[in-house]
Amino acid sequence: MQNHSSALQTALAHRSIRKFTEQAIDRETLSQLIYAGQMASTSSYMQNVSVIRVSDPAKRAQIRAICTQATGGKGHAYVEHCAEFLVFCIDGSRHKHFAPHAQLDWTEVLLVGAVDVGIFAQNVMLAAESIGLGGVYIGSIRNNMAQAAEILQTPDYVVPLVGMCLGYPDQDPAQRPRLPLDNVLFENEYGAPNETALSEYNQVVKQYYQERSNLDLSWQQQIENNLCTEVRPEMLAFLQSKGFAKR
Repeated sequence: MQNHSSALQTALAHRSIRKFTEQAIDRETLSQLIYAGQMASTSSYMQNVSVIRVSDPAKRAQIRAICTQATGGKGHAYVEHCAEFLVFCIDGSRHKHFAPHAQLDWTEVLLVGAVDVGIFAQNVMLAAESIGLGGVYIGSIRNNMAQAAEILQTPDYVVPLVGMCLGYPDQDPAQRPRLPLDNVLFENEYGAPNETALSEYNQVVKQYYQERSNLDLSWQQQIENNLCTEVRPEMLAFLQSKGFAKR
């Protein structure tokens, strides 16, 4: 394994990397990264996560097409060209194996699985960044989860939730500014938003996009673009078809 930085240094330096060199990640390093994910906390020791390493170029191309459905087939080249493309799945199939009468159709079971996936995947990302790798999450595989599940041949009780590109960085992007701490951290009870700080932050984000990509885009506009319309309305039916969230 390469030299590594501390967890705090690594977390504070995070940036999404979308351009990678052609250098491969050796198998031992990849195994260690997945093991780091396995060592993450897991609710009630259920270990609700499986990871699919997608090495088949044809499958990567199919998944990239899913990711670009909202952009007319443009972008996301890194899904095909990164050193490693991983898909993190909520996995209840092992639970059914050991306990055929397990009631996996409760919404709580799905939430627990999603939380486990997030913790597992972030451990992988943090570990990867600590040894000089870079990566980016690919939530857009959920543009068509049914198709993603078909490509990856996931059975009932297994849902491909999020992808991740990993590789050696070939870019050095600026960090995206985060919300002011006093709009995130509260004491003892939820606090009212600091409207002045939020307004100032909105302008900081707008300036960031202007300088990075010459875009006229604020955080408020991003919220409106993402949440003021239907949000993957087919999702519930798909999850129920896989045995989840029926009650």
